[in-house]
Amino acid sequence: DINNVEEEFAEESSAESEIETDDDNDSGTDSEDDRENSDNKDDEKVKPEEIVATMYNVFSSQSAAALCVTVGSFCDPEDLPGLAHFLEHMVFLGSLKYPDENGFDVFLKKHGGSENASTDSERTVFHFDIWQQYFKAALDRWAQFFINPLMIRDAIDCEVEAVDNEYQLAKPCDTNRWELLLGSLARPGYPMRKFFWGNAETLKHEPKKSNIDIYTRLKDFWQNYYSAPYTNLVVQSKVVPVSNIHLLNITWALPPQERNYRVKPLRYISWLVGHEGKGSILSFLRKKLWAVALSGGNAETGFEQNSIYSIFMISITLTSEGYEHFYEVAHVVFQYMKMLQKVGPDKRIWKEIQKINDNEFSFQDQVDPINYVENICENMHLFCKQDFLTGNQLLFDYKPEVIADVLDLLCPQRANLCLLSTNNEGKCPLKERWFETQYSVEDIEQYWATVWAFDFEINPDLHHPEENEYLATDFSLKPPDFPEVDYPVKVLNAPQGCMWYKKDNKFRKPKVYVHFHLISPQVQQSAESVVLLDIFVSILSLNLSEPAYGADIAKLEYKLVAGEHGLIIRVKGFNHKLPLLLQLVIDHLSDFSFTPGVFEMVKEELKKTYFNMLIKSEVLAKDLRHVILEYGKWPIIEKYQRLMKGISAESLLSFVKAFTSQLFVEGLAQGKLTCQEAKGFLRYVVVKLQFAPLAHPCPVQFRVVDLPNTHLLCKVKTLNKGDANSEVTVYYQAGARSLRECVLTELLVVSFDVF
Repeated sequence: DINNVEEEFAEESSAESEIETDDDNDSGTDSEDDRENSDNKDDEKVKPEEIVATMYNVFSSQSAAALCVTVGSFCDPEDLPGLAHFLEHMVFLGSLKYPDENGFDVFLKKHGGSENASTDSERTVFHFDIWQQYFKAALDRWAQFFINPLMIRDAIDCEVEAVDNEYQLAKPCDTNRWELLLGSLARPGYPMRKFFWGNAETLKHEPKKSNIDIYTRLKDFWQNYYSAPYTNLVVQSKVVPVSNIHLLNITWALPPQERNYRVKPLRYISWLVGHEGKGSILSFLRKKLWAVALSGGNAETGFEQNSIYSIFMISITLTSEGYEHFYEVAHVVFQYMKMLQKVGPDKRIWKEIQKINDNEFSFQDQVDPINYVENICENMHLFCKQDFLTGNQLLFDYKPEVIADVLDLLCPQRANLCLLSTNNEGKCPLKERWFETQYSVEDIEQYWATVWAFDFEINPDLHHPEENEYLATDFSLKPPDFPEVDYPVKVLNAPQGCMWYKKDNKFRKPKVYVHFHLISPQVQQSAESVVLLDIFVSILSLNLSEPAYGADIAKLEYKLVAGEHGLIIRVKGFNHKLPLLLQLVIDHLSDFSFTPGVFEMVKEELKKTYFNMLIKSEVLAKDLRHVILEYGKWPIIEKYQRLMKGISAESLLSFVKAFTSQLFVEGLAQGKLTCQEAKGFLRYVVVKLQFAPLAHPCPVQFRVVDLPNTHLLCKVKTLNKGDANSEVTVYYQAGARSLRECVLTELLVVSFDVF
C-alpha cells in the first residue's frame, strides 16, 4: 500500500530509485492461512530430526554468540530511570583482562564481525558475530565484559551522552511516542509507566541534584543482576505522528500470555483481525473509504508481552474521511470482535495457521547467525527445553477455551482508543514528560458509550475468511527440461519482450522467483508522469489487496514497483500455486479500473507519503544526492509540488492507456520450475495485455553524472524544524581504477535543521 513508499525509499538501494507497494503487509502478527487435506495430515508434526536439520542449515562462515540477562527496564529504580539501558552501555568499556576501551570493537571489525546490544522490559541481550576462525578469541574477550567489566567512572559522562543521543533519535518516531504515551496512562506504580530509555536528565542532572552517586548505583545494579542465575548463552559455530498521518490505535491490556505459547491465542486472533479478504474489517473499511491499512496483534516480546501483562492492539491507518468517522471505525472493530466471540474459536482456522507455520518453518531461508543466536537465547527464558528452537514459530496445542477466554476480554469496555493525527494540533493541552508528546484524555462520547454498553448488532458483512485456494500442498521437485547453467539464459525473444530462465540447482527448495519489467518511454517524460505512475501502482495494489490476500498469508509474495523506466512486478513463493498469483496480478493490470472515491483517497494518501519523506533529513539528503547524480531523476519535492497543483482522474486514465498500449516486457524466472513454464509466464503477459511492441528501442540505462575533480559541498535545510537530527553523506566517485589509485571527487551532502 501507499505507506510502504516511504519505507522503500528509506532503504539504501541501487541506482534505480523505486516507489514500491508491498503486500507483505503487517496485518496481524504472522497472518497465515491453510486448508485441511486429510485427518492424518492435520495431525502431522514437524519431526525432531527435521527441526535439527533445518536449524543447522543456517551455519555459514560466520560464528555468533548471544547472552541474555533476564533483567531489563522494569527493574529500573524509581529515582534512576534508564539505569538498565545505561548499564548495557557501560559494561562494554573494557575489562580487567582486556582493558583497552575499544579493543573488542577493533578486533571484530578487523575480522569481519559486528556487535550490538538491546535493553527491553524484562531482558537485556548482547550479541556479536565474527569470522569462524577468530570466534574463540572473540568469545574470551566478550565474556570478560560480564565477568570483570571496568565500567570506568571517567567514562560516565560520555556514555550518558550516548544514551541521550539514542533518546533524541527515538523522539521523532511515532511508534516510540505512542508506546511511551500509552505507558504513562497506566496506574501509578505499574511497571508500564517507567521511562525505559533514560537520558541526560535522568542519569546525570537529576542524580547530581539529589546527591546520588550513579557510579555506585550502577555497580550495585550489575552486582545484583548480572550473575549466572539470570543469564544464558547461545553460540552458533562449527567450533565449540511527527508524520502527517491519521492513525487509530485500539488497545487492550490483557493478563500475561507467555504461558500460552503452545496455543498462541493472540496469534490466532490477530490472524483473523488482520485478514484483508472478504468479510474482514479492512475490506469493509476500504469500501467505505475510511482506511487504507490495518495491523493487529502482539509482538510476543518486550513492551507488548511479558510476565506482567500482554498488549493486544489494532492499528488502523485512516483516510481523511475515516478520521472524521473514527468512532464508526472503532464500532466496526468492536462488531468484528463480537462476531468472533459469538462464533467461537474455529479449529479449521487454527489448523490452517498451524500448517502454514509448519510449511514456513520447514522451508525457511538461511538465517543470519547473529540474529539466530540472539533469538534462541531469549527463547530459553520463555519456552520449555524441547521448544527452544520452535516455540516462537509453531503452534502446538489447540485449546479453544484458552482462545475464548482471551476473546471475551476484547470488549469495548476494556478498550483504550488513541487517535493520532496532526489534525489534533491545538487540541492537546497535556504533554508526556519524556518524549514531550502532546495529548488529551477524555471519556468516550456518551452516544457510543451507551451503544457499546449494551447488546449491539453485528454487521452482516463481517465474517470468517473462506478457505484458501493459494495454499501449497505439492512440494515435489520437477525434473529438468533445460541444461544446467551458472547464470540466467534468454530462452524466449520476441518483439514484445524476452524471457530469462535459470533453474535452481543449489538450494533444492520448491520455491520460484519471477520478475517482470514493463518498460515504457511514457514514464520519464515529466514529473506528472512519475506521479501518475505512483498513483497507478497504488490503486492497482489496492485493487489486488483483497483477492490476493489469500496468497499473501499462504506465503506467496508479490510487489508492484513504480520504477524509473516502468512498472516492475515481482512474485515469489512456493511453485505449486505461484502461477495462480501471477495470473491474478496480470488480470487486474489488464482490467484496471477505479472509482472517483478511490482516486481521491489515493491522491490524499500519496500527498502525506511525499510530505512524510520530505520532513526526514536522511531521506531528503538521499533524494538530493540521487538528483545530483542521476540523469532523468525527478526529486520528491517536484513530485509533491506537482501533486499539490492537482491531478485529474482523466489524466490518469490517459496515462494508463498510453502506458499499456506499447511496451517491452523483460522477464526473469528462476527456482524450481521448468523452462517451458517460464516461457508460459511471458506468453500469458503478452496475450492478456494485448500491447504493441515499442516503435523504438527504450533501453534501461542508469547513467551517473561525471562530477568534476574537486570537493563539492551541498547543503539543504530540512523541512522539519522540530527534528534535532542531522544527516551528513560523503560520496566518493571513482572511475574504473580502485579508490586508492584514483583522484577522487568528493561530494558532501548535508541536511541540517540549522546551518
